[in-house]
Amino acid sequence: MVTGNMLIVIFLLSLAVLFFLILKLKLEPFLALIGVAFATALVIGIPVKEAPAIVTTGFGNTLAGVGILIGLGVIFGQFLAASGAIEKIAQAVLKVFGIQKSPAGLALTGSAVSIPVFFDAAFVILSGLIKSLSKKTGISIVSFVTALGVGLIVSHSMIAPTPGPLVVAENTKADLGLFILYGLICAIPATLIGGYVYGLFIGKRIQHHGEIEETEPTASATAKKEISTSLSFIMLALPILLILTNTVSQLLLPDTAIATFFGFIGEKNIALFISVIAAMIVLSPYISAPKKALYSEAMSSAGIIILITGAGGAFGAVINQSGIGDHLIATMQSWSIPALLLAFIFSQILRASLGSATVALVTTSSIMGPLAHDLGVSPILLGLAICAGGVGLSLPNDSGFWVVNKFGKLTISQTLKAWTVGGFLAGMSALVMVYILSLFTGILPGI
Repeated sequence: MVTGNMLIVIFLLSLAVLFFLILKLKLEPFLALIGVAFATALVIGIPVKEAPAIVTTGFGNTLAGVGILIGLGVIFGQFLAASGAIEKIAQAVLKVFGIQKSPAGLALTGSAVSIPVFFDAAFVILSGLIKSLSKKTGISIVSFVTALGVGLIVSHSMIAPTPGPLVVAENTKADLGLFILYGLICAIPATLIGGYVYGLFIGKRIQHHGEIEETEPTASATAKKEISTSLSFIMLALPILLILTNTVSQLLLPDTAIATFFGFIGEKNIALFISVIAAMIVLSPYISAPKKALYSEAMSSAGIIILITGAGGAFGAVINQSGIGDHLIATMQSWSIPALLLAFIFSQILRASLGSATVALVTTSSIMGPLAHDLGVSPILLGLAICAGGVGLSLPNDSGFWVVNKFGKLTISQTLKAWTVGGFLAGMSALVMVYILSLFTGILPGI
C-alpha cells in the first residue's frame, strides 16, 4: 500500500476529482462519492477483493448510526410545517424581541426552526416574514435575509438531530445529549454575530431593489384549525428534551432504574420515534394536507439525504483504511497546527468546494472522528470544530445559495456579500466558542 506523503497527495487528488465530477460534470454527489471511494481504494493499494467490503462497510456503519434518525427527522419536520407550528414559533420569537430587534428574533427563530426542518424548506417557509418585517421596521430586507439564512444554516450544521451534526457526534463517539447542549452554546453567539450584527452592518451598505413576494398558503397547506404557540414549542422541543433526559439521568442517577428508563426513551432513535408518533397524534387536528402526501414528500427527501450521507461515510472509510490518519498526526506535530483548527479547515474546504454542509461534516468526521483520542482532544470539541467548519462559505455550487438568492431577491454579488460572508463569520464565531469551551477542559462534563 501507498505510505507517507503520497497518501496526502492521493487524498488531495481524490478531493479534486470529487469536486470536478460534482461541480463541472454535474454528477449526482452520491454517484461521485461512491465512484471516488472505489477509485481511491484501488489507487492507495487496497487489494481489489477487499475494496468493495471497505466501501460498503463504511456506508453501512454510517447509516447504522443515523439512517433511522434521518427518516424520522424529515417526517417530524413535515408535520411541524404542515400544522402551522413553524409559523407560530416564528411569530412568538419575533414578538418577544420587538420591532427594532426583530432581525435578532428572526435569526434565533431560524436557529430553532432548523433543528427539525431542513434549511431549504425552512427558508422558504419563513421567507414570507421578511417583507412585512422590513416594511414595519424600516430595516433593510438584506438584514432580514442575512439573519434568517445564517440562523438556519448554523443550526443545520451544529445542532442535532439535524443529520450532519448527528453523523459528527456518531463518528467522534461523543455523548449526543452533551453534544446538543454545547452545540447550542456555540450556535447562539454564532447566529447573533453572523446573522444579526453582520446582517445590520451589510444591510446598511447594500441597496436592495428586489420585491419579495408575500406568498399565501395553498389550500393543501391551510390548517384545519389554528395551533397554539405553546403546543408548537412543546412539539419542537420534545425530541431534544427526551435525548437530554438520557444524558442528565446518566450523570445524576447512574446505574438506577430511573436512568435505565430514561436511557431507553432518551436513546436518539427512540426519542425521535416517540416524537414522530406524538406529532402524528397531537398535530393531526391542525393538518389539512393528506397524510400520504406528507409521508411521500418526507421519504423522497430522506432518501436522497440518506444516500449522500452513507456515500460520504464510505469515502471516509477508505481514507481511514489508508492510514492517512496516523500520517496526519505525525505531520501535524511538525506543522504545529492545533487539531481543532485543522478539523475546522478540513470541513470548511469541503463545505466551500462541494456545496454541501452535510457531505463536508460526514466526510471530515469520518476521517478525523476516530482520531480524537490520539489527537488528545475532547471528541465533543473536535466534533463541534468540524460542525463550525460546515457553517460558512456557501458558494453558487450550493443549493442553499440559490434559495437565499431567489427568495431574498438578491443579485449574485449581494448574495455573496450577505449570505456567504455572513455564514463565514458565523462559522468563525462558532470556532471561537469551541476554543472558549476548551478552556474548561476537565471542569465541564465531556470537555
